[in-house]
Amino acid sequence: MNTAIEQNSFDPVKWTNLADARLGAKAIAVTDDWFADVNRMLQPEEPVWKEGVFDDNGKWMDGWESRRKRFEGYDHAIIRLGVPGIIKGVDIDTRYFTGNYPPSASIEACYCVDGDPTDATVWEEFLPSVSLQGDSHHLHAIADNRPWSHLRFNIYPDGGVARLRIYGVPYRDWSLHPSQESVDLAAAVNGGRAIACSDEHFGRMGNILNPGRGINMGDGWETARRRTPGNDWVIVALGHPGVIQKVIVDTLHFKGNYPDSCSIQGAYVKGGTDEQIETQSLFWQELLPSQKLEMHSEHGFAAELNDIGMITHVRINIFPDGGISRLRLFGLIEQAVGTKV
Repeated sequence: MNTAIEQNSFDPVKWTNLADARLGAKAIAVTDDWFADVNRMLQPEEPVWKEGVFDDNGKWMDGWESRRKRFEGYDHAIIRLGVPGIIKGVDIDTRYFTGNYPPSASIEACYCVDGDPTDATVWEEFLPSVSLQGDSHHLHAIADNRPWSHLRFNIYPDGGVARLRIYGVPYRDWSLHPSQESVDLAAAVNGGRAIACSDEHFGRMGNILNPGRGINMGDGWETARRRTPGNDWVIVALGHPGVIQKVIVDTLHFKGNYPDSCSIQGAYVKGGTDEQIETQSLFWQELLPSQKLEMHSEHGFAAELNDIGMITHVRINIFPDGGISRLRLFGLIEQAVGTKV
């Protein structure tokens, strides 16, 4: 197995959290979650501390917490990822767990084509046991190109973890997708990634690719008020090359802070890295000419799109600043049998 572990060397911003409850991630089995429900560990919000709050089982904690173990063994949880994916890094977050965090943890994984793991499932260890500290992030890079659908998160021997975040690229066998069936190529669940932006002061750029409509302003992308010339933007790598047929820009919940207008550029990027994509984007073709936006509304554009052919990346420009909730880019994929995300 070709797996490398590099602590403190992974930048999660450009990857999708495959264990995000908003994508459908869920714990389907747990040995013990007496003090704190295991599914709290998969919530997208940052963990919080509630001073003096107790429930029937003890101190309320924002994460997964098992009882003190008084016999041989260790605790674990089996998690179905929101979407199968290739894992690039993990973050085991023990914030607010100080005298009750696990001393160490490891992660195993499997890929189930249909359904959930059984007793016969073979698990592969991709994060060997690592030491943990209380009230800390533990970030580890993973070098393994195999896709996984489920995790077994082991803590030794017991204790609490505030958040488990599994960063990576959603996996999909695109050779099975009908060539004439339109699909949202920007959706996080289809491998779309927000990889760069001008500013994300109030809301993360990756939120605009999440499933469903936004639940509030915090579930979108919002920039600070611009006090200098120019405009704000986000660059998105599509889950698969395609020809865009319809664009949806949703400003749901953004009322006094929606952009006045937007435009979209696109390109088929054949080289380079994510780190210098901003420079490349200056010269991309115009997919969607500038369009006026309204507050708290879903805007659909089809006839307005320019035919620029097959693309792999887009840059949405908002003028001059503000927030949007979602971006959808529906199109037909490039047919390359065997090509996978």
